[in-house]
Amino acid sequence: MNEKSRRFMDIILDSIADGVFTIDTENRITSFNKAAESITGFSKGEALGQYCFDIFRTNICQNTCALRKTIQTGKPIINHEVNILDKEGRRIPISISTAVLKDDSGNLIGGVETFRDLSQIEALKKELNKQYTFEDIVSKNHKIQQIFSILPDIAESDSTVLIQGPNGSGKELFARAIHNLSSRRDSPYVAVNCGALPDTLLESEFFGYVKGAFTDARADKPGRFARAEGGTLFLDEIGDISPAFAVKLMRVLEEKEYEPLGATKAVKADVRIIAATNKDLQSLVESGAFREDLYYRLNVVKIELPALRERREDIPLLIDHFVDQFNIKMGRNIAGVSDEVLSALMKYDFPGNIRELENIIEYAFVLCKGNFIELEHLPKDLSDTTQNHSKPIARPLEDAEAETIRKILKKHDGNRLKTARELGIDRTTLWRKMKKYGLIGDENRR
Repeated sequence: MNEKSRRFMDIILDSIADGVFTIDTENRITSFNKAAESITGFSKGEALGQYCFDIFRTNICQNTCALRKTIQTGKPIINHEVNILDKEGRRIPISISTAVLKDDSGNLIGGVETFRDLSQIEALKKELNKQYTFEDIVSKNHKIQQIFSILPDIAESDSTVLIQGPNGSGKELFARAIHNLSSRRDSPYVAVNCGALPDTLLESEFFGYVKGAFTDARADKPGRFARAEGGTLFLDEIGDISPAFAVKLMRVLEEKEYEPLGATKAVKADVRIIAATNKDLQSLVESGAFREDLYYRLNVVKIELPALRERREDIPLLIDHFVDQFNIKMGRNIAGVSDEVLSALMKYDFPGNIRELENIIEYAFVLCKGNFIELEHLPKDLSDTTQNHSKPIARPLEDAEAETIRKILKKHDGNRLKTARELGIDRTTLWRKMKKYGLIGDENRR
């Protein structure tokens, strides 16, 4: 290429908004446009002649370089999301596309990569996600959003709270959020799993004991109530306690005092109680398996959490949340899950709820060596379940959104204004989405 042709080519490349660079067969940079300079922070003079991995420092350079893979296979890569480090060491999220370069005779002479800065898109995504985050709880489900709206009032009240929901649905997260929002936030938060302790140990664990109370009591030992003094005591799996211990717990709730084992006088208890269970306590009361008076003492403020299968619209948010968590915890830089993985997880019923989803993402992090979690990184039993699912979901995000709109329309008797307000969108956007999902007319059906 003569000098005139090269200058003309540079003018064309510099007019492109996306970053563009080319390399020869030895991975040395042969061209570098102005957008590439702006995104990476390296000037054209600094980049030309350098190895691409010295300038274009991505999280896939060493093992799975996209441009190297394209040159080896001849297959282009389109819109692959990665992260680079710019000249100042700042992380920049980008989307890359690659292709091979050949001369007029068809001989391979190198490769070309275009890339787009996704920083603004990522910032907007984070800003949007903030709308669905409360403390460490992530949800856009309307039931959870309603709980979010009253949680500060619940926290301020100092009333006893009962949280009911299936295992893994996030009951302790809500308990911690109530504590952190309350006036007791600077005092201890103590959690105890009632179902994990034998009945013979519950009394000493909760109330403690004094020296000499029994043979091995060589010193005073404070119980959970003493450790939570001034703060919050979270009683998980409260439905598993025995009727005998329920009587003792009732006294603390009624009289605000307790007696350590072996003590001769009662101790005052300034502790807020938050209880949680995966059982239907009302049914247990009716069958005589749980004390009615204790149930009503605990059931002052009740929070009911839905299973994850009832809030599928939260699955993509939770996936992003756990990916971010494990990236920090494990020092990784995984961008997310593939469309196939998202579709598979949207089909799954999650008997273990949010905790199971978290475990699935952690398992995938162990196996995933690339930039995206793929189907082969999921636990085998889950992959088999989703692949054999008889009701495939072709559009998981759209289906979840349509179902959410349908539920909220029904809740407000078809009132579009109230529905739009709860969804946080304007009426024209709601109308457009209703038309898209074939919901026009649903608002008139009772």
